[in-house]
Amino acid sequence: MPYKTEQVRIDCPFLDRRTKLLPCQREMVKYWRKKGASQRMLAKMFSVSRRLITFVLDDEKHKKNLERRRERGGTKQYYDKEKNNEYIKTHRKDKHLRLKDTIK
Repeated sequence: MPYKTEQVRIDCPFLDRRTKLLPCQREMVKYWRKKGASQRMLAKMFSVSRRLITFVLDDEKHKKNLERRRERGGTKQYYDKEKNNEYIKTHRKDKHLRLKDTIK
């Protein structure tokens, strides 16, 4: 039986595990870059890829990347079905634990 939280959208970035950087962290990236920090140092500091830091700092590159991705046919990610099933179960359980107090 599915959890009631399956149908609930997570609008809060603090609860959404798919969010790599929170809005406040994005502002911190921009601040530290102005202070002279390198992209690699920022990537290590926030435990994300350097490419994500590049996209945060340069919105044009991010838009071009999304365009190229659409031209190729969207995001076609190839994965192992067994691993994917485990990740989905983990995600559902985590979402349920985070939202069970709000859903009655």
